[in-house]
Amino acid sequence: MEFSIVFCNLQKMCYNYSYYSNKTFSKRISCIMTYSYINSAEEQKEACQQAQHITTICEQFHITLDPIDWQNAGMRANVTVNTLQIADLLELSRQDNTSILRQLQIKLFEQAALRAVHARPGLKALMWSPVEVVQPQAFLCLWIVTLETDERIAIAEYIRDEQRVYEHFAFDGDDINALAKLFGPIHKGEYERGAIVTIGEHERRCTGEIVYILPPSKTVTHHQSPARGRHTISGKVYTNDSSSRYIVNCHDGFPHIVHQWQILSETGEK
Repeated sequence: MEFSIVFCNLQKMCYNYSYYSNKTFSKRISCIMTYSYINSAEEQKEACQQAQHITTICEQFHITLDPIDWQNAGMRANVTVNTLQIADLLELSRQDNTSILRQLQIKLFEQAALRAVHARPGLKALMWSPVEVVQPQAFLCLWIVTLETDERIAIAEYIRDEQRVYEHFAFDGDDINALAKLFGPIHKGEYERGAIVTIGEHERRCTGEIVYILPPSKTVTHHQSPARGRHTISGKVYTNDSSSRYIVNCHDGFPHIVHQWQILSETGEK
């Protein structure tokens, strides 16, 4: 199964202005300077502890961080992996271990995808989609990174020499043996292999060929559909809970893995 995560980082800044007489203003500045000095010492202590804590967490996940400059930047010190900026100490300190790992993965998956296509400066990823595959595999997990150009790049995560490694996963969508190795035996579906269909995914439509058929996913999915139960699309009747999934090659990178309800129309066969 494939589902997607869309990340958006919104920063809101608010400024409050106050006006005082010269005497009151001087006292106010004195208080602020004293408070800032105390706060700075406390923050440096906290920044040191958080830097050590996050470094230890990442080591447990087989990810080595660059040295964190908490001495100069405090809690605003950047956390980086091979100069790739992940977040600052303040942001990561508010997250649990699983969330820290996921944020690291998201950045490292994106970097690997951009390198794989020799991306132009400024190009970014829009979606990160984990792919459900049969086990065992040589990799830990496989994700599809969708770029702003709508190109879908497969990136595999490995552990080599006690470190997580992210590499482009070269894949031939027309190779039925490679498909079977990833997804298991081919399944029987309402639509036949070789059918040309139009699919709807993430508010985008594309047309491609069904290259493989998968059994219903064991993972519970949430989607919007006209109604529950049985539906008819292009004359085909199916049940949400038991419909097949299809791998559709739209020639935009890694093939799309869609549920039957995402097939909008069938235009023929190859």
